[in-house]
Amino acid sequence: MTLHFIAVDTPLRGLQVWHAESRDHSFAISHESRNRPGLRGEPGFIASWRPKHSDSPVAIEGSPFATFEGAEKACALVLLHFPAW
Repeated sequence: MTLHFIAVDTPLRGLQVWHAESRDHSFAISHESRNRPGLRGEPGFIASWRPKHSDSPVAIEGSPFATFEGAEKACALVLLHFPAW
């Protein structure tokens, strides 16, 4: 299965978030910066996942990533570890 990330429309200007779903899991990538409104963690692309029926995200090891593509690949690798039903 391939993840297809789409941009999320957020009320905060400058906040960048992308979302993708598999059958049982949800993935998110956010771009964090110390210079802009929104998330202010370590600069870079933060990738996380969670089971669809949970509100507790799990950060993906290696976050923050230097590029969106790096975060996207990390999400795809995590997805490979989930059982395919």
